Amino acid sequence: MNVAVVDIGSNSTRLLIADLSGDAITERVRHSTVTRLGQGVDRTGRLADEAMQRTDEVIAGYHEEIEAHHCESAVAVLTSAVRDSANGEQFAARIWDRYRIEPHILTGDEEAQLTYLGATSDRDPADRTPTLVLDIGGGSTEMVIGAGEEVRFHVSTQAGVVRQTERHLADDPPTGSQRDALIADVAEIIADAVPETRRADVRQGIAVAGTATSLAAIAQSLDPYDPDRVEGYRVTPAECDEILERLSAMTLAQRREVAGLHPDRAPTIIAGVLIFREVLRLFDLPEIEVSEHDILRGAARKLTRRSDK
Repeated sequence: MNVAVVDIGSNSTRLLIADLSGDAITERVRHSTVTRLGQGVDRTGRLADEAMQRTDEVIAGYHEEIEAHHCESAVAVLTSAVRDSANGEQFAARIWDRYRIEPHILTGDEEAQLTYLGATSDRDPADRTPTLVLDIGGGSTEMVIGAGEEVRFHVSTQAGVVRQTERHLADDPPTGSQRDALIADVAEIIADAVPETRRADVRQGIAVAGTATSLAAIAQSLDPYDPDRVEGYRVTPAECDEILERLSAMTLAQRREVAGLHPDRAPTIIAGVLIFREVLRLFDLPEIEVSEHDILRGAARKLTRRSDK
């Protein structure tokens, strides 16, 4: 059956339409649009009217595609921006009332579980190598540690590209002291959230979502974006540092012209790379594999079935 998942995050709103047959998923449509729903949430505790309007307009377009593909089930997953805001439940209700897309405001734990399920969906379940799945979002960063299909540890942290950009990176381009303040903030958040014994267990990593896929695309100067070349690309700390140094010397207008970087991600990419690099350092990983398989796949496998019952 055809199913649809809309991922309404703090920085982007994404759509997956896929054919679901048993555990097999065949993707039909995948879109991503930067909507910055999390704009100002860290400061005000509320979703801004203009941010909700931007997001609603994108969902309206997605809804037309869902209808055109005759999807038997359509769900939306709403993450950090919505769960952290005083008016998040009203926004979720609006999605149901207008589009009949079933909203799920995920807890941090639920978000982590679905992200791991999606990231490992095409992996050998017999491979028991301790693996970190990293999802850097707009308002939060999820880190999930598992082996095979078993999740052993998961945490959602208050470190995200929109949140940390608004907190620390005021200048264009950001100053060295601003970048240092962001690194210190993220290092403390992650160190407090993930015990050292858990970090030491990890032997490999999979990174999903916009920061990771943008890094893989920038590293290869992909223009246009090519998901087949992004899937499985391995980013090293040295490559991360080189990209960070290059982007940090640019103005926002210059970053918008970087091959492999969608212009709408330019305002938050420096924060994203800084968070990404800090996770590599704290987990002492020599590289991390980038994957297009993420929470969209996890939600397609788990939540769409539940909604049909």
